[in-house]
Amino acid sequence: MADSNFVDYVKIFCRSGNGGPGSTHLRREKSEAKGGPDGGDGGRGGHIILRGNSQLWTLLHLKYTKHIFAEHGGSGGKQCSTGANGKDVYLEVPLGTVAKHAETKEFLFEITEHNEERILIKGGRGGLGNTNFKSATHQTPRFAQPGEPCIEDWFILELKVLADVGLVGFPNAGKSTLLSVVSAAKPKIADYAFTTLTPNLGIVSYRDHKSFIMADIPGIIEGASEGKGLGLRFLRHIERNSVLLFVIPSDSKDINNEYKILLNELRQYNPELLDKRRVLAISKSDMLDDELINEIRNDLPEIPRVFISSVAQQGLTQLKDLLWHELNI
Repeated sequence: MADSNFVDYVKIFCRSGNGGPGSTHLRREKSEAKGGPDGGDGGRGGHIILRGNSQLWTLLHLKYTKHIFAEHGGSGGKQCSTGANGKDVYLEVPLGTVAKHAETKEFLFEITEHNEERILIKGGRGGLGNTNFKSATHQTPRFAQPGEPCIEDWFILELKVLADVGLVGFPNAGKSTLLSVVSAAKPKIADYAFTTLTPNLGIVSYRDHKSFIMADIPGIIEGASEGKGLGLRFLRHIERNSVLLFVIPSDSKDINNEYKILLNELRQYNPELLDKRRVLAISKSDMLDDELINEIRNDLPEIPRVFISSVAQQGLTQLKDLLWHELNI
């Protein structure tokens, strides 16, 4: 899918339906010219509802639908008939979609399961017909309730990619190459920074027909948590990963320092990210001999680590074993 087709942020204007007014009808029959009240209640206004769809992975279909309106409820009728409810509007969204109020940025809810439904805004309740106001002292009420008004407002929908393993690293660290080798994903790969402009997902096959999902996001640079580079926009996609796989190339000047910089950017963005399990993969390791590997290993952070080469297909089985172990602890 083209990069431009990945949309993970939309701002939409939603308006629910008005509740229908209650009826003030009075019963009139051939044998009874002045019957009592028989006005029915108004119908409920339509809701606007978000529904999870596991087949979607982008908010592209909502990008050009900025204004969404639900139907108004129908008016109550004679013989105590209730007005029709306004038709609800269902917005299909990918799993991991977060709804927020556009002005206050208040978190409303998150859709995480297939077919999960959450009401974004409720339709107005229908008004009561005059039948409801009949009493011993007021037997012929000639009034009824109007329906409740609709609710209208701006909302933000943000997508946080749901994946088991999230790749974290500087631009051009080999993350996309790794994803393309261990899965069927076909991310753009080139020898320059910021080749990856949108998150890519791949299903990694494991032993005994097992699998897990790996996500590659655009590279992080120092200062990403302050808005530099592309990192700030995509750091939220890491929030839903179970394990963070740090990818640092073996030709880095200081692997340990790069790891600390990446860790600090995650801390600045959201300290809770440091509670996730971490694995370190030293990429492009086919250029190293055993002596260099042992020398580098002594200066690595104390987390599970493995030396790999995506191009030479080295260490990938060991990496999968390590990730599967971390996912199932």
